[in-house]
Amino acid sequence: MAEQVLADGSATAAELAERFGVSLMTIHRDLDELERQGIVRKFRGGVTAQPSGVFESNVQYRLKSMRAEKAAVAEHALRMVEPGMAILLDDSTSTLEIARRLRTAEVTPLTVVTNFLEAINLLSDQRGIHLMALGGDYDPLHSSFLGVSCVEAVEQLRVDVCFASTSAVHRGYAYHQEQHIVSVKRAMLDAAARNVLLIDHTKLGRVALHRVVPLSRFDTVLVDGGASPEALRDLDEHKVRYEVCAMPVSEP
Repeated sequence: MAEQVLADGSATAAELAERFGVSLMTIHRDLDELERQGIVRKFRGGVTAQPSGVFESNVQYRLKSMRAEKAAVAEHALRMVEPGMAILLDDSTSTLEIARRLRTAEVTPLTVVTNFLEAINLLSDQRGIHLMALGGDYDPLHSSFLGVSCVEAVEQLRVDVCFASTSAVHRGYAYHQEQHIVSVKRAMLDAAARNVLLIDHTKLGRVALHRVVPLSRFDTVLVDGGASPEALRDLDEHKVRYEVCAMPVSEP
């Protein structure tokens, strides 16, 4: 059931009952358990894996969403990476696209620091990359290591660039739904000489429960070409330094 909701984004209880051939009572009991685990959130008559102001989507859902937009931003970000650098990647699926490209990019030797298990697995066998995995409490919903131990590990480091993402951007601030994620992101930004924010255009004009930092903390904000003129105007009004990343041209 979780796989179905993660694939479709949302579903009604009636649809799930029919698909799995069980009663509505059984469906609601199972959905209560999935919500307790943080995989989905319930709404009247159904359930969704999509984010809200207080709920960040499960990593498996985020891995499938806005892939082309994230790829465009990551391609642009990769131009900022040079041999000999130490870079920090947060636990976002946007920066994971950078990790994917580091497997074939000619930017070694390179030191990569991350708390994201998905990125660790991608880069663990790459020659020329010195991989530093940040410890902490493992969070399966984010597939990353978090908590006080992670923050303290980050505070002992100094890197050239931190590449990070967040759930929402609005009126000159970056936002995220979860406080324990916010503390790690702030520590990462403090540990870097330069900070770059990667966002897809759906995050513009949205807010979440916690302010992370003002957008002025980032040297550059990278956003894909799907951003509306209104959203970009808001960035201009708050004097945000941003670059629009062209989407790849699809073949006919």
